[in-house]
Amino acid sequence: MITFDDVKNAEKIIDGRLHRTPLVHSKTFSDMFNADVYFKMEIFQKTGSFKSRGAFVKFAYLTEEEKKNGVITASAGNHAQGVAFAANAYNVRATIVMPEFTTPAKINAVESYGGHVILKGSSYDEAHDYAVNLGVEKGMTFIEAYNDEKVISGQATIGKEIMDDLNPDVIIVPIGGGGLISGISFAAKSMNPNVRVIGVESEKADSMVKSLKEGRIVSYTSNDTIADGIAVKYPGNITFEMVKKYVDNVVTVNDEDIAYALFKLLEREKVLTEPSGAVGLAALLENKIDVKNKKVAIVLSGGNINFLLLSNIIYRALEREDKLIRLEFKLPDHPGIMIKIVNAISSVGANIYHAEVDNLKKNTPIGYQNLLFTVNIVDKKRINELLEKLNKLGFEYNIVN
Repeated sequence: MITFDDVKNAEKIIDGRLHRTPLVHSKTFSDMFNADVYFKMEIFQKTGSFKSRGAFVKFAYLTEEEKKNGVITASAGNHAQGVAFAANAYNVRATIVMPEFTTPAKINAVESYGGHVILKGSSYDEAHDYAVNLGVEKGMTFIEAYNDEKVISGQATIGKEIMDDLNPDVIIVPIGGGGLISGISFAAKSMNPNVRVIGVESEKADSMVKSLKEGRIVSYTSNDTIADGIAVKYPGNITFEMVKKYVDNVVTVNDEDIAYALFKLLEREKVLTEPSGAVGLAALLENKIDVKNKKVAIVLSGGNINFLLLSNIIYRALEREDKLIRLEFKLPDHPGIMIKIVNAISSVGANIYHAEVDNLKKNTPIGYQNLLFTVNIVDKKRINELLEKLNKLGFEYNIVN
């Protein structure tokens, strides 16, 4: 098990090489939850996530022989970038095995840090097994993503920084394999045994919750979650024991809640996280954690998001807040008829987000056209005003879900 001296040594290793990320107060969410809410901005860390901390510390303990032989790991995301970045800083060759479905953007990011990418396997598990076997064959050191004491001591520096800067009542941390929360909870409890540390998982990747309930390490059965950064099949033996010892509770949130929390962070705080980084706020928004009258630190663990996913998240969040409505019209193909709809929409202060004409839709009478308008509107009251105007104009329409 790690010691607090390990954490202090890790802090020295990363000092001047990685960022001491800010702890930012949020008036918006403090007022919303009747608490004193702060965000630990690991989204501003080098490589865009906390992962570079653990990687840097791990590399500091490699022997000269291990450095000479190179390192290998498997990852489809932030761990890959953290290892590649640290390897470049230590002048060590890093081979990163990534699943074949990995997006070009993630591959390019790893390669930009100097990592040698191999695409192998249709899943992370297949990529992981290939990397382990190749490492043994070539004599390369395998860098664990979370189940490693040196890596955990690196992530623990986040906990120490939070306690040094704030000494909160509650710290809320995302959970995947458990390396981040193991480090943070150990450091925080070493400095103040009374601080509560709460973990948050995706309910579609809840291996830690299941493991704690069963009293042994078990895996989840689905990985179909937008929070792919914490979709780890099972916790490590080290992290499982540390979570049992130092973490007060673990809750889960669903994908819709994660997406909405990400949107609210972007809308209210003007910061962009990946879905995995937003699970802590999602838990508060869904009343999974009681923080009333408490001083709270929420760890935003990473900000590396697929921008196509982001556009979908924004779209869904606007629907959730009744700020987006889709209207389908079947109209006679007469000049000037569409402008009447456009004028009605603009008269209530709404914007047309998307417009589509489909004249090939089944059961469309000859001489008619199908129009689908997606409208961005201020609130539900304005939606009702728009519908009233359309009714007075005599338009027939359907609200499309």
